[in-house]
Amino acid sequence: MIIYGLAALIIGLLALLWFGGLYFFKTAIRRTPKAFLVDNPHLKTEASEELISSAADLHWLDAQESEQVMIRSHDGLKLYGIWLSARQPSDKTVILAHGYSGRGREMAGFARFYAEKLGYNVLMPDDRGHGESEGDIIGFGWLDRKDYVQWIGWVLQHAGQHSDMVLHGISMGGATVLMTGGEELPAQVRAIVSDCAYTSVEEELTFQLKQLYRLPAFPFIPITSLITKWKAGYSFKEASALKQLAQVRVPVLFIHGEADTFVPTAMVYRLYNACATDKELLTIPRAGHGTAFQIDPDRYRSVLEAFLQKHIS
Repeated sequence: MIIYGLAALIIGLLALLWFGGLYFFKTAIRRTPKAFLVDNPHLKTEASEELISSAADLHWLDAQESEQVMIRSHDGLKLYGIWLSARQPSDKTVILAHGYSGRGREMAGFARFYAEKLGYNVLMPDDRGHGESEGDIIGFGWLDRKDYVQWIGWVLQHAGQHSDMVLHGISMGGATVLMTGGEELPAQVRAIVSDCAYTSVEEELTFQLKQLYRLPAFPFIPITSLITKWKAGYSFKEASALKQLAQVRVPVLFIHGEADTFVPTAMVYRLYNACATDKELLTIPRAGHGTAFQIDPDRYRSVLEAFLQKHIS
């Protein structure tokens, strides 16, 4: 009887852990409302600041002559984006990568800077599982890296083979452009700008599990990762910007807020140290997650513009 009772206890515990993994999979990986982001104190900005793009930037975007564009991913999803042609013909294009649970148009503040100040064409995709794009799974940059390779190809077809490109992403988008940089890219991709990226999905979700639920990584992260591999086709460990940096061959500008408690600032130093190519690092005092551009716009723009002038003809 003791053996049967012990077996039942073990089976019950394993079932509980499995259902816990399914819960975290649905919460983090499925395309569902992200209640844990609402009123999250680690995403709060200063009272006078707005996250990523202001209402004025969004109004500016809506006033532009933009074009909704579409590609079909390698696994059959329709992925949509917003294309802004430069006011004067330009051979420079930026592809802007948004953050977790966001969408391309939320990068309007960056789009405005690149378009008005630098004269770039701008492409703002909606990642799979976000915005207007299809998909029920969030790729955390790992699945999206292949999509961004396709978006790069779209730019070369649409803007011409002579178009030099910059990949600029924030938060999950920052990790996405680093992961994309580790793929085999055409020579027209000249630089990467990664703002407040995480080192890997495993490390970021481990951090969030402890911060939001006060739970240890084991056994929840391995179980949820196993479920994600089964249902989404990737594991948390393989989805690593840190590892992809070993293959990056273009210059990288790393940016992070020094007061970031959502993606810890310590992660940017590890990313920077892992990068073997030409690189620069900008940290902004007082800036929380995703707010470096708003907290110190003059310094952000100055460093970014100098970096681009140095590496793009």
